[in-house]
Amino acid sequence: MGRELRLIRPGSAMNSATKLRVLVVDDDLAMGRTLAAQMLRHGFEVANASSGDEALRVLNSFDPALVLLDLSLPGLGTQHLLGRVKQAKPETAVIVISNHNDPDAIFTASKLGADDYVLKPVEAKDLDLRVNKIVERHRVPGEVTQLRDQVRRNRDFATLFGTSPRMEEVKHTIEQVADTTATVLIRGESGTGKEVVARMIYGQSGRADKPFIKVNCAAIPHELLESELFGYEPGAFTGASRQKLGKFDLANLGTLFLDEVSEMHPALQAKLLHVLQDGEFSRLGGKRDISVDVRVLAATNKPLEHAVQEGTFREDLFYRLNVITIHIPPLRERREEIPVFLEFFLRKYSEFYGKQPTPFRDHAMTRMMEYNWPGNIRELENLVKRYVIVGNEAQIIRELATHKPIVNSLPETLAQGEKAVPDRSLGPAIPASPKGDGATPSLLEIGRKAAMEAEREAIERVLTQTRWNRRQAAKILKISYKALLNKLKVIEEQNASQNKNLSA
Repeated sequence: MGRELRLIRPGSAMNSATKLRVLVVDDDLAMGRTLAAQMLRHGFEVANASSGDEALRVLNSFDPALVLLDLSLPGLGTQHLLGRVKQAKPETAVIVISNHNDPDAIFTASKLGADDYVLKPVEAKDLDLRVNKIVERHRVPGEVTQLRDQVRRNRDFATLFGTSPRMEEVKHTIEQVADTTATVLIRGESGTGKEVVARMIYGQSGRADKPFIKVNCAAIPHELLESELFGYEPGAFTGASRQKLGKFDLANLGTLFLDEVSEMHPALQAKLLHVLQDGEFSRLGGKRDISVDVRVLAATNKPLEHAVQEGTFREDLFYRLNVITIHIPPLRERREEIPVFLEFFLRKYSEFYGKQPTPFRDHAMTRMMEYNWPGNIRELENLVKRYVIVGNEAQIIRELATHKPIVNSLPETLAQGEKAVPDRSLGPAIPASPKGDGATPSLLEIGRKAAMEAEREAIERVLTQTRWNRRQAAKILKISYKALLNKLKVIEEQNASQNKNLSA
């Protein structure tokens, strides 16, 4: 593992408790030392790594806010390493450093999530300027920069909710639930802005001056997620030499945002349920329960109802999280927002990178309005970032033309994790004879089929109405919970049989 360099400087702008951590990854040891020394002069904590494998090991233990990454790294490819870093720690900023001004390499790096691109030989002033912009996003609460961040976030929120009737509905729901302590489940495809909604709820709540802590359940291995959420005591396991506070500790009196909660391992779900119900938890290796007051917001891009049916997500936890549901529609269903987002992100990254690219022409704008955006707002933002860095509109248009997005062709209700109601616009069809000989079935058979179809339709309609709360649906249908489960099992078997016949 690379040698971790630390510096505590009296009078530094950052004290030892709030210093930003920087990981320098470069196989050129002299260059690595030079970059580390430059970061140390600013009072940052620094760790070095000379290979991709070593960088990944240091990444988990050191938890940097910024990575300086050499593009010509041997062994584990830099592009692969960049992808791994962004997957494991999406909020970690990455500045790629290269010997060559290669537009294709810049384009690829930015597409993988690089925040900036610096050419060697590295000018100290230029690197300082770029690092300082990233530092502004990691200042501790209480500084003036936090107020500027809040203004920026409010501007982001206004952009998100200002131009679409469907998002106005979301905004209205947020205003109703923000100043309560209710748990909120935010649903929507990847990149639609679920974290933005969570921050908006937090910003309008009575806890806005308290911590907002985010945990990405998909980015942390489930073996480590428990200690990340609940912390541990000394001696809890090999290597646990000191106490570590978990995210619930840090979020006390504030808000905890559990992103991609559907990825949480079932073994950990029971402990989360206990905290939500009783407001208490115990650290790993702890001998007593700890009381906390934390509001939990959760987000998922998957239908949790299906996970409950498959046994990978606890039903009682689903009910506890699903007190209030906010569904964010995908960008393709609110295309009128695309020009607004393009203008906003173009202004934002032009200012960030100090460049003045020409505005998108009408042809490019038309292509973007026609594109289905499977990655939603995040994909659009990254595209604009690449355009600002590379400055090649033709390359952006080619990317849209060659990329074949996986368009969600399912009905909207299915996209929200609900069963779709069968289309009856052409009236009920006369079922075929069960004998398969093409003969017209008897009236008894037709009546039985119609009754089954009507029952199925009623069940699906009530389940949709109750957002797949099966106990509530059973009460509305005036049948027992067990009877409803049996009927759902029959419906699933019928669906499977129909699908098999269609595929045959």
